[in-house]
Amino acid sequence: QVQLVESGGGSVQAGGSLRLSCVVSGFISNNHCMGWFRQAPGKEREGVAVIGPDGSTTYADSVKGRFTISKDSAKNTLYLAMNSLEAEDTGMYYCAADRSTYSSSRYCSRSEYQYISWGQGTQVTVSS
Repeated sequence: QVQLVESGGGSVQAGGSLRLSCVVSGFISNNHCMGWFRQAPGKEREGVAVIGPDGSTTYADSVKGRFTISKDSAKNTLYLAMNSLEAEDTGMYYCAADRSTYSSSRYCSRSEYQYISWGQGTQVTVSS
């Protein structure tokens, strides 16, 4: 059974930092596209950052230079380091996995429709 379990969310002041973790079980994520998505109240879910099989990354323009996605293959864990947080970063953050395998990261998009396995989400609240 595939499971993705996020942790690390919380409430911080603007300018602060958080590090989200997503532990994956039930499959080995090395050759898959993995990503972090977020959904703010009243807004559609958006792709924040994705990482591909070769470690290449793609970010939403709104988080470039502030967020870093990474993975630890030995721990089968995905991370999202978030710095210089802004009130606009508030939302529920989800990690997701595309169960197809790829040889290249060019197939990894930030579209939620590519990703089939999802975690339950972790709340991030940034106060200004």
